[in-house]
Amino acid sequence: MTRFKSWTLTDVLNDVWLDSFSIANDGVRLATPHDWSIRKRTLRGALRDGIDLLEVHNGALSFSVLPTRGMGIWRGEYRGHFLGWRAPVIGPVHPKFVAQGERNGLGWLTGFDELLCRCGLSSNGPPGMDGTTPLTLHGPIANRPAHYVEVRVNLDPPHELSVIGHVEESGLFLPHLHLTSTVTTVPGSNRLVIHDVVENRAASPAEMQLLYHCNIGPPFLEAGSRIVAPFRELAPLTKRAAESIDTFETYAAPQAGFAEQVYAFDMVGDAAGKTLALLYNSTGERGVALRWNRNELPCFTVWKNTGAVEDGYVTGIEPATNCPNFKTFERQQGRVKTLPPSGQWECKWSVEVFDTKNGVDHVLAEVATLQAHAPKTIHRTPQAKYSVG
Repeated sequence: MTRFKSWTLTDVLNDVWLDSFSIANDGVRLATPHDWSIRKRTLRGALRDGIDLLEVHNGALSFSVLPTRGMGIWRGEYRGHFLGWRAPVIGPVHPKFVAQGERNGLGWLTGFDELLCRCGLSSNGPPGMDGTTPLTLHGPIANRPAHYVEVRVNLDPPHELSVIGHVEESGLFLPHLHLTSTVTTVPGSNRLVIHDVVENRAASPAEMQLLYHCNIGPPFLEAGSRIVAPFRELAPLTKRAAESIDTFETYAAPQAGFAEQVYAFDMVGDAAGKTLALLYNSTGERGVALRWNRNELPCFTVWKNTGAVEDGYVTGIEPATNCPNFKTFERQQGRVKTLPPSGQWECKWSVEVFDTKNGVDHVLAEVATLQAHAPKTIHRTPQAKYSVG
């Protein structure tokens, strides 16, 4: 039996609320040499006023979980290397300041500055009318506060440190979807793991979409950085993306006025469906890898937004249940999931950070091994099965 200690930080249904919390290796003596800690504080002032921030440090890798923003991850650091991006917003932004319906449904962008932001749960993609239902950009889950938050420390090796949050996306005459998210790391490791379960708590079937918007800027993103992944097919989602199909793997220096480009991948996985993608810098000495199972997250897109640093120099590495198109189109392609009453969808995926050439080279070899199982097809123009062009 696994032994662990746990602390409930928020439990709205039972009127439990801790304004601050701190636990570290000197309080829970684990058999590890790493100086780990988990701390909660509430941010004050400007657009971040009222945001709960949970700072997890495993002794090498640190990251900040945002229960107030749908259990997103704001920023991180690995052995001195910043992890995330510098958005043109002073965040993290409390949901009460995000009017998602503004600017014809693009208001979501005014709160967008995380390393990891979920897009969903009932819909994601661009705004518009899905029949008689208005949809805003990327859905509401990133702007829904968790109603239950727990910290858990495993007393047995490998001594996982976990933050658990429950988030509701529901309303009268609307879907009733419940997200349980567990973010875990091990003291001294270069890795964090996301384990999400989405449950339909309504009495009727409900549609579900989920895209993980994992956003990376400098020092991992720079002129000459590359994105590599094992794939069968690749296609630009738009004509704008098609303009740079010959250089889709590489990134340019910041350029004012750059128009975003998005590419869709049909990934190659191993016998169990496991696959990965790697972003690494120009010298191959720093990299960020995502690992997931394509049976759980069958779609993968790369968002290139190499505009001026002041405007948000960033790339998105995005495993998902669907491509980032409007929901009506994705439904037509059979990429919108339907959960029966009490039905669940579940996935587990991870982020790994590397700061040595040996580490990056090891992941590049993994990509090459998977790629050897299938030839590549690179489409030079948008394809009907991936996008409307």
